[in-house]
Amino acid sequence: MSGSPNDDRLEELREQRLQELRDEKGQQQGGQRQQEAAQEAAREQAEAKQEALLKQHLTDDARQRLSAIEMSKPDFAEKVKQQLVALAQSGRIQDRIDEDQMRELLQELKPDSNSYNIRRR
Repeated sequence: MSGSPNDDRLEELREQRLQELRDEKGQQQGGQRQQEAAQEAAREQAEAKQEALLKQHLTDDARQRLSAIEMSKPDFAEKVKQQLVALAQSGRIQDRIDEDQMRELLQELKPDSNSYNIRRR
């Protein structure tokens, strides 16, 4: 601020513009936070719905088996849960799934192992 009226006015305009930009940036970040919070709420709601369906259609033993698998192979357990939810929503599960039926389902969904057969001549 050199004392000139034009310089003072220019400096005031710069400060105003800088403050406007800061305000806009703050509003954009607030919008992103709201969007992230909405996504988090939707994900939690979907997980709660999935857990309710599993609780409704699985016996305690089957749920324990699924929990044990989830500890060792979380990706596979998620795949199994999605399959069970799909079966439940389509109405193809008549009764509750017990441990034996869970074993059969796990065998069907188990990924193929990469085993090699070596033959000697």
